[in-house]
Amino acid sequence: MKRKASGNYLQIQIDKHESTRDSKPTMKIRESFSERVDNPIAGTAVKYLFFLCVLISLFTTVGILYSLLSQAIGFFFEVPLIDFLTGTRWAPILKPQAYGVLPLVCGTLLVASIAAVVALPVGLATAIFLSEYAPDKVRRILKPMLEILAGVPTVVYGYFALTFVTPQIQTLIPDMLIFNALSAGLVMGIMIIPMVSSLSEDAMLAVPRSLRYAAYALGSTRLEVSLRVVVPAALSGIIASFIIAVSRAIGETMLVTLAAGATPRMTFNVFDSIQTMTAYIVQLSLGEAPHGSLEYNTIFAVGLLLFFMTLIMNVIGHLVVRRWREVY
Repeated sequence: MKRKASGNYLQIQIDKHESTRDSKPTMKIRESFSERVDNPIAGTAVKYLFFLCVLISLFTTVGILYSLLSQAIGFFFEVPLIDFLTGTRWAPILKPQAYGVLPLVCGTLLVASIAAVVALPVGLATAIFLSEYAPDKVRRILKPMLEILAGVPTVVYGYFALTFVTPQIQTLIPDMLIFNALSAGLVMGIMIIPMVSSLSEDAMLAVPRSLRYAAYALGSTRLEVSLRVVVPAALSGIIASFIIAVSRAIGETMLVTLAAGATPRMTFNVFDSIQTMTAYIVQLSLGEAPHGSLEYNTIFAVGLLLFFMTLIMNVIGHLVVRRWREVY
């Protein structure tokens, strides 16, 4: 009995020693983590640093809105808002003067629509390939090459549209003007493809692998898994990428200034020369309109309208993401 008791006592001491030895690294990690979490000075400093970043973003937005409103109010004192929003002739410099912004809005939406027709299907197809089909080696090569397009200056895209795309289209349509909405929209679509593909791919990669494995176990093909499982599950992120890309197209400046022309008109003919809202702002900013004049204040009125258009697009994107977000 004593020998057995002595053996049990020895085993208990060995187990206690091993548990103490194994728990030392865990205790050190817990102590280190506790010191970092319980440090009130560092936690407070980080919190106020993040809050400062939020304030900088907020004040920047408020400052932009104030600079636009302070100048645009003087314009709307002389030109009624309803005439500005519903007028179909835009000629703030030439006489007889007219301040209907619809031709600029029409040109902007025409170019953005062409860009969306090009970028959305191509970008989504690219995202599906990179996410579901491409091997890792191919993905590591193709994705940086695709994202190079996002780093090309927009003025380069403008000259590319003017000196290459337009002559190629003119070989098929000889009567097309040098400055036109079609070439500007096509090149703009190429420009925003990386935005659509990158954001859509990230949304697809966030879909759990278990959903894919379950679909494969039921006999689905890779195409069926991609289109019927992954894309619906990542729909909120895909739609958000579409809206962000279209907002980027609406706000583009240099490409449309060089390639689309400077002729504000109410037309949906893609072969005509048009003028977008941003192109008009650039044109008048480089002109000789006196500071503080009615012609000069049209810049801020058009800029304010453009600001609210992009704001509405972003709000719609936020609502869509909240409505269709999948939680796993």
